Amino acid sequence: MASLGMKTAASRSCQLLSAVGKAVLDGASVRRRNGSVSFLVRNMATTACTSKDNPEPQTLVTTMEEAFRFMTDCFKAAGTPHEHAEIISENLLEADCRGHYSHGMNRLEMYINDIHGGLSDPKATCTIEKQTIATALVNGNNGMGAVVGKFCMDLAIEKAKDAGIALVVAHSSNHYGIAGMYALQAINQGFIGMSFTNTSPFMAPTRAKTAALGTNPLSLGAPGRCGDSFVLDMATTAVAVGKIELQRRKGLPIPEGWAMNNEGKPETDAEVAYKAAKLMPLGGMEVNSGYKGYGLGVMVEVFCGMLSGSTYGPNIRRWGAHGELANLGQAFLAINPGCFAPGFEGRMSDLMNHLRNMEPSDPEKPVMVHGDPERKHMEKVKADGGLIYVKNQHDTNAKLAEKLNVKPMVSKPRS
Repeated sequence: MASLGMKTAASRSCQLLSAVGKAVLDGASVRRRNGSVSFLVRNMATTACTSKDNPEPQTLVTTMEEAFRFMTDCFKAAGTPHEHAEIISENLLEADCRGHYSHGMNRLEMYINDIHGGLSDPKATCTIEKQTIATALVNGNNGMGAVVGKFCMDLAIEKAKDAGIALVVAHSSNHYGIAGMYALQAINQGFIGMSFTNTSPFMAPTRAKTAALGTNPLSLGAPGRCGDSFVLDMATTAVAVGKIELQRRKGLPIPEGWAMNNEGKPETDAEVAYKAAKLMPLGGMEVNSGYKGYGLGVMVEVFCGMLSGSTYGPNIRRWGAHGELANLGQAFLAINPGCFAPGFEGRMSDLMNHLRNMEPSDPEKPVMVHGDPERKHMEKVKADGGLIYVKNQHDTNAKLAEKLNVKPMVSKPRS
């Protein structure tokens, strides 16, 4: 299934598509082409974040085009080539459109600081160190993670067109944004896509008091009919660290079960939890099957650290540490369903719609599949006329604009 592109006004951020008899809202990414702006319809969706990530009532609305412009200007001012600046900005914007405020503009300042601190090279391009018809080992050369990720998944897709399935792993990479972004690349070619990355140690393994593994997210995307798709995007910890960062921005507590304090006990103070850097595995405590999240975290490390030869587990630099390169490992898998039983997309849509149409235990909360909460958020973005960021984000952006000497982000009151 090829990507669907269309020119549209700057304020329109999402596109309504039909999916097996029902309207399904899909996202849109901004891409600049010869000075114009187009929105590339996306099928990606994730389960990790919904509009609940950003519940703080605000009155300012930022159009998708303006958010993209501001982030691109910031990256270019920091020495990032134009094409790379657009790739990274599109990645962050995609996250915000889908309700992933933890992985969108929230990451802008961190990326800029890494560039200024020499911890990532915005001009770096990837090199292939070894390859076969269905595999490749890529050196990210300490480039920006979104640039490395796009290169690797594009390579996996091209190989899978001939081989039916392809795995590309990379070392010497950096934070690559939302894992589902790369599953989306495969979906837009009608392929199944998977993506994994290791991260700074945040997960305290079951029965341990200190962190040894990252949040180690994984994603799987599968195309259905008419633009509908299934995309699982999840951390192997109870939540991504960005969720705690957002609670810090808002001055709000976190739920019990997300993280521990330095004593190894469940913590609800976002500031304390962030500084302790000890997230619980998916599932939480052992009695609630936290060991399964722990196991998934190790699985991701097998694909990312072990296969790529990158830094891994407790050896990766601490989150926010300066003076040490991240050298993250990442893995990208593309599968051509046409090499297997015919009718994959139809079966995928049949399953998703069966699940959606099941009788809910609470009539106010219908059954959804992975991606539906994000489509709901995209519908809200469209209704609002753009993205609504918390005040702390606007304040951060204003300081960043002054520091980089770029035009501040312009937002307008919600009508």
